[in-house]
This record gives sequence, structure tokens and C-alpha cells, in this order.
Amino acid sequence: MQACLGLKIETTMAQAEIVPGEPMELHHAAVVHSSILVRWIGTRHPGIKEEFTSTAAINLTANQPASRTETITLPVTTPLRQPYWLREEGTPGMFRVDDPSLIGTPENAPGFPMEQVFVVGGRQLVIPDEPVQVVTNAAGNEIRHRLDVIPPVSLQFASDVEVFSPGKSHSVEVAIVAARANSAGTLRLEAPTGWSISPAKQAFDLKTVGERKQFAFTITAPTQAATAKIIASAEIGGVRYRNQREEISYPHIPRQLLQPLASMKAVSLDLAVRAKKVGYVPGAGDTVADALRQMGCEVTMLGGEDLTANRLKDFDAVVIGVRAFNVRTDLVSRLPALFAYVESGGNLIEQYNRPGNDLKTNQLAPYSLRLSGDRVTDENAAITFLVPEHPVLNTPNKITQADFDGWVQERGIYFPNQWDEHFTPILACNDAGESPLKGGLLVAQYGKGYFVYTGLVFFRELPAGVPGAYRLFANLISLGK
Repeated sequence: MQACLGLKIETTMAQAEIVPGEPMELHHAAVVHSSILVRWIGTRHPGIKEEFTSTAAINLTANQPASRTETITLPVTTPLRQPYWLREEGTPGMFRVDDPSLIGTPENAPGFPMEQVFVVGGRQLVIPDEPVQVVTNAAGNEIRHRLDVIPPVSLQFASDVEVFSPGKSHSVEVAIVAARANSAGTLRLEAPTGWSISPAKQAFDLKTVGERKQFAFTITAPTQAATAKIIASAEIGGVRYRNQREEISYPHIPRQLLQPLASMKAVSLDLAVRAKKVGYVPGAGDTVADALRQMGCEVTMLGGEDLTANRLKDFDAVVIGVRAFNVRTDLVSRLPALFAYVESGGNLIEQYNRPGNDLKTNQLAPYSLRLSGDRVTDENAAITFLVPEHPVLNTPNKITQADFDGWVQERGIYFPNQWDEHFTPILACNDAGESPLKGGLLVAQYGKGYFVYTGLVFFRELPAGVPGAYRLFANLISLGK
């Protein structure tokens, strides 16, 4: 019917982001491209107000645009906009969607649905509608943004993971950013039983849009090993908001706004670390250096020019980031200095590289090893300790099977499948129906020091706050200490 009439309708708004309880001005426009008599009765907002916002019907004349403007307040109960498959916490590899009718729909229903009501030939025609913001991008193209329902403030922890010694305290920081001027209220952290927070709450007053303030809270861990989700919560006018803000914007896809729970993972664990000063050589990008700082290490980021005998002697351990020899051209010439560092008593941990044409060298270690595509994708794959008495499994933390519980996404990738006899394989694991792979963690003594090559995905496990990964990595950097 709408197509036959040539009836076009659009509702626009000045801004695409609205806070619950906030008024918004909507501009409705309609035009008909036929001579059939069409009466525009008005606009309804199901679930908010069933009556028409305008009782003055408008007769639409062919090719003559008609419009009406209204101001309506978004109910304070309106849920914040979030992709429906991200509203609830899922399980590994699965989203949780409590409403089965949503499954398979490509995107959310309108955050603020409307109905435009017309009468054509004595019969009522109801057309679904939703407000959009129309903007022009840099290329001169019109872009339509759907309505995003947002909180007046967003929250963000300074770190996704915080590591504690049992019974100990340290400070964590939370940032709060205003989406609306004059946002004032109280900020608090929510923690499960056994974890204590001080102070209980702090007042904030953000005067301008975009104003950002940092607040510090002291968290005390329980006396036993434990993990917890700590949630940041801001209360404004009796309403509580607990959301981060993550915006995804690329030229080739519509803008996406994510508003997940503002939370961090707190990990209380017994962790001994003998390496105090660690050098980190970045690779393709990971946050292992941040995890080392969480372990109490003093971390120095190293460029290629820093990889000299005189500079390296200052470090208890040097760690090379993931895929460093795939993406960097300044490391191959520095390998002799790195190997000399090991030979004189240093400890070098090299994380995984990917075999292939972009690998800058095949001489990744002081002894020969060959990379492969071998991997273990089951994060719960059984682990066999090949050398139970090896220092990596005993010093300074006693590693047990429990340290491989709770791993995420996978065990490891691009394991070597051949190596020199100087290397000692420490672990074996495999996916179901496959042969055990022993190349995930290789350790060799070279001169007075140690060289470690590992395909275990520490770059996933440490940011995820997996306790056993912290304990095992602490042992790796502590070798020889």
C-alpha cells in the first residue's frame, strides 16, 4: 500500500543520543506522490502514549511535503541501547539471548518505536516509524543514525584486571565521563562478599559535556585465593548507571555504540616472582607488559636500538611480544646481542611467531627450531607434565593441573614441531582425536642463562586474569633466579 501510494515518511531529530527522562524534539515529514486522498491523522508512540500527539489531521496533496513537530520525553524506564545479543553475559563461544524471538534478527528493534497513522479510502493505514538523525559525512553523503539511549555518564576502569596478594590492598582508578552537563551524584564500586572497598562512595559533579574525572578506591582482597567481578556504579537522581561506552566507527559500516557493564576482574592469588626488572620488546600488539606490571615487575619497553649487551645486562628477564619477527624489521640484526645476553646469564622468553612468508628469519633461537601450524584450540584440553621436576613447574610457584583451569579461547598456536636436543619440552596437550603436541613450551639452557620459546597463548590468558597463567609466566621470567 505504501509503495502504491508513493507515500514517504521520515522522522528526524537533532541528536541521536538521548538520556532516559530527557525531552526530545521530533520533526515528522510526509509526502505522497499520487492523487489519491490521504489524510495524515497523527503519530502514536506504543507503550508510551497511545493517543495521537496531534489531533489535527492533515490532507496530503500530491508532491507537497507536510510536516509536524512534537516534543516528547523519553520515559526514565527506557532501557539503554545495547545489541540484544550483548545484553546478558554469555558463556564461552555463545551469546545469551533471553528472548528467543530476537534470535536471527540482524539488529535491535527501534529504541523508540512510533506509528504514523493515515486514512486512505476510508481505511486506516498504520506505518511503523522511528526517529533518525541525518548528518552529512566528509564525502558529502547523507548518513542516518538511529536513536541511541545512553546514560548521563559513562564509566571506565583504568585496567581490566587487577592482581592482588591474598589479604592485601591496593588502589584502583575509575574514570567517569559526562554525556550531559551538570551530572552530579555518587560513585561506588560493587564487590562480592569477601572483598572490601574504601571509601564506600564518592561524590562527583561534572559541569560540562565531555568532562572527565578520575576517582581512586582502595580494594582489599580476601585472605584466600579468589576471583571477583568489580562493578563501577554511578547514582544520579535515584537512578543507577553501570555502563562503559565503546564506539565503533568505520567508513564501511554503520556506527555501532556498545554500552557494556563497567567492570574489572580482580584476582587474589599466591604469586611469587623473582624477576624484578623486565625488558619488553613489543610485537604485533598485546598487553603482556601490563600484566607483568600487575605481577610487581618494573617493566621497560625496549626498541631495537636498546638491544645491546650494555643495555640488556640490567634486566632479570627480557620478553619478546607476539609475532615480533613477523611484523618488525629491526630485530633480526639484534639477535646476536639477545643470544649473548642469554649466554652471559640472562633469561629470554620469546612468544609465538607465525610461520610463512612474512617471518623475517628462521633463526629464532640460539638452537634450531622449526615453526608449524600446530595448535590446540580446546582451551580445556588435558595437560601432561613431561618433566614434572623442571624448575618451570616448581620455582618459585608450584604448578599443578589446577593452574590450567579457566583458560580462554585456546591453549596455544603455531607450536614448533622440530627442535634441537638442547630444548626440553615441558608440556604436552592436544585437541580431541589428535596426537599430543609437545612444542607449546620449550626451554633450553644456553651458556649461563635460559632461552624459552612458547606458543601458549599468554597474550590471551593474562589479560583475561587467568590465575594459573600468571603463576606459570612468573616461573618463566624467574628462571635462573
